[in-house]
Amino acid sequence: MSIHFEHSILVPQSPDDVFATLDDFSATPKWLERCTGIEKLEPGPNSEGQALRYSYLEHGRAGVMEGRISVREPGRRLSMIYVDKMMQVTVDFRMALHNDGTELTHAVTIEPKTFFARLFSPMLRRQLPKQTVGAMEKLRGYLASISMKA
Repeated sequence: MSIHFEHSILVPQSPDDVFATLDDFSATPKWLERCTGIEKLEPGPNSEGQALRYSYLEHGRAGVMEGRISVREPGRRLSMIYVDKMMQVTVDFRMALHNDGTELTHAVTIEPKTFFARLFSPMLRRQLPKQTVGAMEKLRGYLASISMKA
């Protein structure tokens, strides 16, 4: 059984500016606390199907998930799928114009793949909302900081 949570925020930046920030994987560790890096495994501009490697540090444990960009619609949507031995994680961002800014919705779906991962599902289900809301607030702050520099 998958675990899903989504959260929306309003930000004053345009959907194109929000998308550009999310599409810049080198910036992700600046607003996503557990992320230590996202590496593109293929040269060239970001595109659907492009292979990625997501590195993270959580509770003192370093980990890596292999992934790919599954949806890339500039100014509208960016989705990635990451997998490791224990789970598959879908990370989805949707942007919609709202007045002079953007309504940004961040959805995360975790699909445990092993018995051990399923045992941790209740804990993941409890932690996911707090982690997602926290990441969105850090992203809001990061967007504001780079808007002030521009």
